[in-house]
Order: sequence, then structure tokens, then C-alpha cells
Amino acid sequence: MDYAPEHLPAAIEMLQFCRERHSHIPQLACFDTAFHRDMPAVARMLPLPRRFEGVERYGFHGLSYSFLLQELERSFGPEAASGRLVLAHLGNGASLAAVQGRSSVDTTMSFTPAAGIPMGTRTGDIDPGLVRFLAQTEGMDAKRFDYMVNHESGLLAVSGTSSDVRDLLATEAVDHRAADAVNLFCYRIRQTIGGFAAVLGGIDRLVFTGGIGENAPVIRGRICAGLEFLGIDLDQGRNAQGKAMISKPSSAVSVHVIATDEEAVIAEAINAHLQQEDLPS
Repeated sequence: MDYAPEHLPAAIEMLQFCRERHSHIPQLACFDTAFHRDMPAVARMLPLPRRFEGVERYGFHGLSYSFLLQELERSFGPEAASGRLVLAHLGNGASLAAVQGRSSVDTTMSFTPAAGIPMGTRTGDIDPGLVRFLAQTEGMDAKRFDYMVNHESGLLAVSGTSSDVRDLLATEAVDHRAADAVNLFCYRIRQTIGGFAAVLGGIDRLVFTGGIGENAPVIRGRICAGLEFLGIDLDQGRNAQGKAMISKPSSAVSVHVIATDEEAVIAEAINAHLQQEDLPS
């Protein structure tokens, strides 16, 4: 079971379209959720009645996280990719993952990509009691609530102006709502990093990726501010320049900026499957 109502219907429609017209061509699907399938049972579990078998935390951005592990190994050796890692994919859609021994230990997105930290237009984690409250006070049905959670919330909702961090940083000095959105975004990510440090028993490396993670040194700096107790010591100059390594040489935790390439992971997976002799059509 893999529930992602904002993504799967269009993808399935394309698969069906291609199968009808080119039935002889093999089709392969690369799921973002696959990276997280080996998460510990306790991390996958949702505290729902047992009859809802299969309704669990799936996690997303797995293709991006797979690429980051490959890049860490290419640049720093196998040990770098096998340590205690916090990977932060920060873009319009955003999530973090705790990884150890190259395996996902925990992640922020859950049954759907709407969970976790606040994003461009998604709420991230919220009180489920809001469903009933908004139904009673606003007459909001489940479909309308789902649309709000995915398309009208997050940074856009808090700022009231934009879901784009670049816009918010440009106006935060004169617009307290923009400042609130940025502060909330950084706060929740910093909170998550601390929680993942507890899960992992410490952090060896913190990696930023995604449109925001790769291109917003101010955001990276604010997220890391206050995490010195974990051993994170940012080099402000290298961070401002967007270097691949933005922590000081003396930092106990290495902090990296890596440009992700999910398409490369997909291409490698497809090529590997095409090398197999008995590929199903």
C-alpha cells in the first residue's frame, strides 16, 4: 500500500497510456518510499487500531537520500556513508531522514508527504483534532481539509504572501509574517535534528540538499545556530560561499551541502534492471 493522492494518479495514468500504445516496452517504477522500507518497526508504526494494517509511516524523498549516500561515499569513502547521518532535503517539499549503516532509521514524512516539517504549502505535522474543529466551525469536509493541508498552508499560510523562501528572506525585515514563516521553518528543522540525534545516539554528518538546502546559506546558518551542543560548528564564511563542506575543520560533526540528483538514481536503477535477462514486460 502506497498512498500519495497528489502524485500517483497522474503517474498511473501515464503508465496505462504507455502500456496501451507500447505494450512491448518494459515499464519500471522507482518509488521514493523504497529507501525507507527497512526502517525499524517502531519508526514505521502509527498508533491506530490494529485493523488498519498497512496504514503506516512510509517516508518520501528516498531517491534524493540514496544519491546523497552515493556522493558521500564517492567524496569521503564508505565510512562516511555508513555513519550516523541526518539528511535534510529542503525545498518546496521538505523532509529530513536519520540514516545509519546506509539504512533509514527514521524520517519526517509519514503516510503521505504532508507530514513532518512545515513546507512551502504543506502544514507538516498538525493536531488531528483540527479535522473536527474545522468541520464544526467552518463546515470543512475531508476533501477541502486535504486541499488546505497540501496547497494553502505552510510558509504560504504563515507569511500570507509567498511559499518561496527567497521572497520571505527579502521581506522579513519589514514584514513580521514573513519573518514568522522563516523562523518556524528553521525552528522545526532544528527541533527535528535534535530528535534524530537522540534516535541515532549522536550525529557524525549533517547534509543539506534541495533548492533551499543547496542555495540558502542564511537558512542553513539559522538551522545550525544553537546546535553547537551536538558538535556542530559552522564555518560562516564557507557557508556563505556555499562550499561543499561548511563546518569548521575542528567541528565534531561534518556539515555538507550536496546538490541532489534524483534522476541519476532513477537512471542507474533502470539500467541495472535492463541488464537482467528475465525482465518482465
